Amino acid sequence: MQQNDSGMYFCSSLSDRVHQNPADMYKNPGQAAEITCSHSIDSYDVILWYKQTENSQLQLLGYMLKTRDVLEPGWMVEIKGSTHFNISGDLSGDDAKNASLFIVDLKAPEHSAVYYCAASFAH
Repeated sequence: MQQNDSGMYFCSSLSDRVHQNPADMYKNPGQAAEITCSHSIDSYDVILWYKQTENSQLQLLGYMLKTRDVLEPGWMVEIKGSTHFNISGDLSGDDAKNASLFIVDLKAPEHSAVYYCAASFAH
C-alpha cells in the first residue's frame, strides 16, 4: 500500500449465523422502513450498519454495542435537521442478539440504497 491508497476498507465473510431481514423491500417516499440483523454468536457484541448507494463506497451509518446505539455524526442530522436513521436492539445477553435499523420518512433518492449489517466483537 501507498499513502494515496488511504480510504475505508471493508473485509467481510458470509456466515449462516448472521441474518438480515427482510432480504429486500420496496417502500414509497414518506413511509418508514425497518431492517433487522440477528445472530447467535456469543462473543459478538457489536452490529454495524452500512449504506451503499449506486456507484459509491460503503458508508458506516452507525452501530449497536451491547445496549448502546451510536449513529455516525454525518447521519444524525442528515436532511434539514431531521434524523432519518435510528438504531435499537440488545446484544448483551447469551440468547439471540439483534439490532434494527429504522429509516423514517423515506426520501427518494437519498434513501434508495443497499443496506448491510455486520456482526463483530468489540475490541
